[in-house]
Amino acid sequence: MIQVASSPIEQTFSSDELIVSKTDLKGHITYANRTFMRICNFSEKQLLGQPHNIIRHPDMPRGVYYAMWKSLKLKQEFFGFVKNITADGHYYWVFANITPDYVDDKVIGFYSVRRQAPKAAVEQITQHYQQMLQLERSLPENQAPKSSWEWLTSQIQSRHHMGYEEFVLNLYLSNMLK
Repeated sequence: MIQVASSPIEQTFSSDELIVSKTDLKGHITYANRTFMRICNFSEKQLLGQPHNIIRHPDMPRGVYYAMWKSLKLKQEFFGFVKNITADGHYYWVFANITPDYVDDKVIGFYSVRRQAPKAAVEQITQHYQQMLQLERSLPENQAPKSSWEWLTSQIQSRHHMGYEEFVLNLYLSNMLK
């Protein structure tokens, strides 16, 4: 896997662009559209066959991926805000929708469509993610993802009186209209 150092430079893309990728059941990339390649600055050859976490930014709490895989294993889609890293160490935020990819009623992999994340939504979710990271660093590695995810969902429920999915969808939609 390629290791990249993080930089504070944001890679942006327009609101009408979609980043699309497909993976196998283990999360290895089987397809990447040209927008994905351009934004992450990896070539198709560098991406295909690689774990999708090749673009995982170190600022992302593992608890978010814990929830994503939990949903996907239940054959449910997952929505979330994700900070990714580019080949040259820059970053970009997306609003991701990941769904199981079916052939003849059998899940063969996963299909992901990412859109531009609204700045106001990123500002709000970043506060939660920073607290999740702090929690994860204080716990044993095998407990950190589940614990930080449970912390996030309890915070959203107590502050916003809704579940995570409703929260992120509302956050995305309310800020896209501005």
